[in-house]
Amino acid sequence: MKKKIVSRCAMGFPIGITIGYFITIILSLAFGKGYYSPCVPELADMMGNEINAVLLQALLCGILGIGFGGSSVIWELEDWSIVKQTGIYFLIVSFIMMPVAYFSYWMEHSIFGFFRYFGIFFLIFVVIWIVEFTILKRSVRELNEHLPKSK
Repeated sequence: MKKKIVSRCAMGFPIGITIGYFITIILSLAFGKGYYSPCVPELADMMGNEINAVLLQALLCGILGIGFGGSSVIWELEDWSIVKQTGIYFLIVSFIMMPVAYFSYWMEHSIFGFFRYFGIFFLIFVVIWIVEFTILKRSVRELNEHLPKSK
């Protein structure tokens, strides 16, 4: 299990950076008015320049990847209920996501900004969870249909 966690953390770092980079492209396409925005202006101001901000953001996205990747082994713990798996996984990724979002200036630095960002994060988590659960439930049903019926 430890080897699997370390492996997923190692894979998670570059995957997190890649996903973070693609998100900046998507956001730039949607809101950049023809310009690429590698990070939010507040982060560049806080870091002194854009390159330092992008380096910090890449590191933080890598940390997110480590957290999501390493904690994904929770879904393979067959002796845990789906409720326990979901709860523990959500707590872990929340405790990683919220500080990263704060230090990256992805959220407004206020109590309202925190709760708004957390609410959006929670909604995205729930939607992804429902989609994944539905897909897996369908796969299990299809596998069960192909099992020989015993009498």
